[in-house]
Amino acid sequence: MSIEKITLAKDLEVCRILNGMWQVAGGHGQIEKDLAIADMIEYHNSGFTTWDLADIYGPAESLVGEFREKIDKAKSQALTKFVPNPGPMSNSIVTHYIEQSLKKMNTDCIDLLQFHWWDYNDTSYLDALHHLSKLQSEQKIKHLGLTNFDTERIRIMIENGFHIVSNQVQFSILDQRPEKIMIPFFVKNGIKILTYGTLLGGFFSEKYLGVDEPHRSELTTSSLQKYKNMIDIWGGWQLFQELLCTLDEIAKKHQCSISNIATRFVLDKPQVAGVIIGARLGITNHRNDNAKVFDVKLDNDDISLINLVTVKSNDLFEKIGDCGAEYR
Repeated sequence: MSIEKITLAKDLEVCRILNGMWQVAGGHGQIEKDLAIADMIEYHNSGFTTWDLADIYGPAESLVGEFREKIDKAKSQALTKFVPNPGPMSNSIVTHYIEQSLKKMNTDCIDLLQFHWWDYNDTSYLDALHHLSKLQSEQKIKHLGLTNFDTERIRIMIENGFHIVSNQVQFSILDQRPEKIMIPFFVKNGIKILTYGTLLGGFFSEKYLGVDEPHRSELTTSSLQKYKNMIDIWGGWQLFQELLCTLDEIAKKHQCSISNIATRFVLDKPQVAGVIIGARLGITNHRNDNAKVFDVKLDNDDISLINLVTVKSNDLFEKIGDCGAEYR
């Protein structure tokens, strides 16, 4: 089984399924450090060598630092985020936070630094990008990316001369907002997309096929609570069940899982470099199932069946706005 890889930017090749570390931030159960690192080594040895993390994901950066001590660092990629509180962004403030990440991750240079900003009314995000670009020129950051920025703000960045290689956004069969205006703009400007929420925190699985709508008390992780809200806005539980039935039918045809179909659907979209799938380190793993994605080839009939259901849903671009609007 070969893991698909892609050149995200010069000198940076990543797996097309990235291991997401939001799960260690606290909303998905307790993480035991030694078990987590042992599990990370298993992911690495299975060919899943790319990690998506953030400075605000609890111990994620420190875990990566310890994990990379035990492997060949050159064969692993760690993409972290810079998620500051809005406010003045001086060179000393930005440098302080990036130096912290470098120290925790036990590295001299961050492979991809993905920048997130909470408040567009505060245009200090352009100051932050200026200082991040300076750190890039000092070889402390290899490449600059973004997280949850909308197309309008990225257009401003490009017009200001910043070189952005990627933006991380929510993208799934249920949430296809990136296709409206972001992907056409990214095609023209050579920017890639890294996606999360592609499996709706686990809702895109056989576990939820043919079951009653779960009560809030049954949604035991931050992911399930978050994506149940998205299902409600999209069209509700009954329509979601119709979609799951369709995905199950397609999955049986391809002898794979519903999550494989949901992942492949997004991987095949223009400008999508990779899909981030959460890794509940030391608790559960889906490495073998995830690897099956790379054998799946969706055909026009499969896409048509999916579209027959999604056309009945609400337009999330109209309901929420462009990518990232749900955070602002």
